[in-house]
Amino acid sequence: MPPQSTLNVFSALDNAKTQLYHFTAIVIAGMGFFTDAYDLFCITAVTKLIGRLYYTDPTSSKPGKLPDNINNAVTGVALCGTLTGQLFFGWLGDRLGRKKVYGITLVTMVGCALASGFSLGASANAVIGSLCFFRFWLGFGIGGDYPLSAVIMSEYANRRTRGGFIAAVFAMQGVGILVAGAVSMFVSKMFLLGLGDPAPSYTSDPIGSTQRQGDYVWRIILMFGAVPAAMTYYWRMKMPETARFTALVEGDHKKAASDMAKVLETDMTDMPDTQTKSVPDTTRTTTQYKLFSRAFFARHGLHLLGTSSTWFLLDIAFYSNNLTQKDLYPATGLLPKAESMNAIEEVFRISKSMFLVALFGTVPGYWFTVFLIDRIGRFVIQLGGFLLMSLFMAIIGFRYSDLRGHTCGSKTGFCDGKPMLFAALYALTFFFANFGPNSTTFIVPAEIFPARFRSTCHGISAAAGKAGAIVGAFWVQSYTLDGDAKKIKKAMIGLSVVNFLGFLFTFLVPETKGRSLEEISGEDGGDGGGSGEEDEMKVNEEMV
Repeated sequence: MPPQSTLNVFSALDNAKTQLYHFTAIVIAGMGFFTDAYDLFCITAVTKLIGRLYYTDPTSSKPGKLPDNINNAVTGVALCGTLTGQLFFGWLGDRLGRKKVYGITLVTMVGCALASGFSLGASANAVIGSLCFFRFWLGFGIGGDYPLSAVIMSEYANRRTRGGFIAAVFAMQGVGILVAGAVSMFVSKMFLLGLGDPAPSYTSDPIGSTQRQGDYVWRIILMFGAVPAAMTYYWRMKMPETARFTALVEGDHKKAASDMAKVLETDMTDMPDTQTKSVPDTTRTTTQYKLFSRAFFARHGLHLLGTSSTWFLLDIAFYSNNLTQKDLYPATGLLPKAESMNAIEEVFRISKSMFLVALFGTVPGYWFTVFLIDRIGRFVIQLGGFLLMSLFMAIIGFRYSDLRGHTCGSKTGFCDGKPMLFAALYALTFFFANFGPNSTTFIVPAEIFPARFRSTCHGISAAAGKAGAIVGAFWVQSYTLDGDAKKIKKAMIGLSVVNFLGFLFTFLVPETKGRSLEEISGEDGGDGGGSGEEDEMKVNEEMV
């Protein structure tokens, strides 16, 4: 069990009033997630443009598009990098410390976002190969931000509002998706206005409809991802190491108290032993077992299975929805047929659709989680989110033909459907993903594992999620690329089943609301785990 002086520091953190530094930490960590989401999802707005620029056949009746394998590679390669980065930086964060690794991830993101825009080559395949190379390493940097941001915020936060603070960091992902649509809209609109006379549609002029200036559009959109990351670097480097890592992993209890006294409005001067000498490292007595040892699996094996499996299943559905939305927009009435637009106009309209779905479906769900998670708990939100996602995707799947309508010569290509109902159901899948498992799968792994394994286990859980995202990008997405109603129907029904499996695996994950990190993980000398109902009652009594 940690010495009393260390427990006093942790108690001060757990009971500290919400103050400026908490919000500063949310912004610093959240800007990383803003950048992560922007970089991962802005590609959705430009893949069709890249297809027109490099793979157009003027003799075809339809605009050029990326071949299926190349489309999957362009959208999915960053996810492969993210998976690798989550495992590597998660492990490194437990070895070198959260702060030391935090800056490395940001520099990687800035450099590779810029390099993505400079993807060059003498042929289409060379450009795509260069783009995939840089987006892999961009994803590698993004991957490190997942475990580090979550763990840093959980270790800084107080007990009563910890869930909301971590959720607020993650909610910046929604803002990043929203801004990805807004920036893509702005850039494409500026080019449309700057070019003067509008280019003809593909049907009117297959060659003239693909403006050569479009090659600048997608590059500028991708490169913008470097801006918010670069703006955050200085403040990340100013953050002190978390007290829990300093005390429980490094064993320097005096420095832990000193660092926290600098940033929190909490009096720590009267805590014994912290101001006069460093206390010997006795914290390892409760966590002396190694990662993946028999003792670890006895205490946390089911927890790790629960966090990894639910994140894996969630990301199959969540990333499939995000990456394939450009192919579903025509069916929802949000996007005209591709051949009725020129290349840059198509970017604008896809971006506008992305923006609207994010504004009314994606972003609100994140903030419902922020405001309600410490009231109703992680378990209920995750359980309900999975169940409702499963329900709405099942409705879309089984009623897809009725919702979309039959093919015809209309502006969208479909008639006699129910586009408003389709769009509402589609938006609800995003809402309950974010007011549900997309938020909670990020939060819980940052709470239930011991400090010396926390970043690693969060990285493993997140990597399992990205494995699910890769399934979505390389397999599920292939069902939507040609617009075949039967294939899309099968994909949506399959995703409904995936979400229901997530509902079942949620029962492996304990509730963490209202408890200290040390109590949840067993670092206070207890066994950890459990539901924590008694502790929640104590917290409620304190609040009253």
